Amino acid sequence: MRIARFITGENPQYGILDEDADELVALRGDPIYGDLETTGQRVALDEVRLLSPVIPRSKVVGIGRNYADHAAEMGNEVPDEPLVFLKPNTSVIGPDDPIVLPAFSGEVHHEAELAVVISRLCKFVPAEKASDVIFGYTVANDVTARDVQRTDGQWTRAKGFDTSCPLGPYLALDLDVSDLAVRARVDGELRQDGRTSQLVHKVPELIAYVSSIFTLLPGDVILTGTPAGVGPIDVGQRVEVEVEGIGAFSNPVVRRD
Repeated sequence: MRIARFITGENPQYGILDEDADELVALRGDPIYGDLETTGQRVALDEVRLLSPVIPRSKVVGIGRNYADHAAEMGNEVPDEPLVFLKPNTSVIGPDDPIVLPAFSGEVHHEAELAVVISRLCKFVPAEKASDVIFGYTVANDVTARDVQRTDGQWTRAKGFDTSCPLGPYLALDLDVSDLAVRARVDGELRQDGRTSQLVHKVPELIAYVSSIFTLLPGDVILTGTPAGVGPIDVGQRVEVEVEGIGAFSNPVVRRD
């Protein structure tokens, strides 16, 4: 099952994707906080604007250097423990929203990732019980100001600026994420093509580790890391990210005048 957050008028709605009909079956409320009760309303996909499938109430937790080939291309070793950073919820945008390059950076990169969405308040979750706190999965682009990441010594500016966390296009429930393709394209050119089976620290381990640091809240998002092939994006380009079984979406790249 895949769920979209969408808008046709003024107020965002949630809907279950009917793949055969290319329609969304509207839900009565936010599925993270309620159930999957439908209203009976059906809306054609081509008549809606898709939004980020979740707006984290609290935080986006990122994981760095979690693919060995990406760590190597950046000249880094794979850390023994997950390398954790935070992105504010103000960094989140949805499909087709512009990625606004920050004025303080001249080298911004794309990073396609599988993202995990948390279902309930939790702390100290054992890895073997991680599935109990997962609501679903979505696709992320961990947009990064690479030059600033190198010079600042910590990653807040490099990864936390507004529009640096596109999420979409759907929330996939009950998905086996052990071996899914993770891809990024820039203007149609394939840049990243990895698989979640290459993750150094798998999803259950990440949830156990992250929840030992932070209390996780419903709607919090954990980014699981990016495969090799990251590279620059520039004004006028369109960046697409995709995870097999969830879907693909893209964003135009702009710079504020």
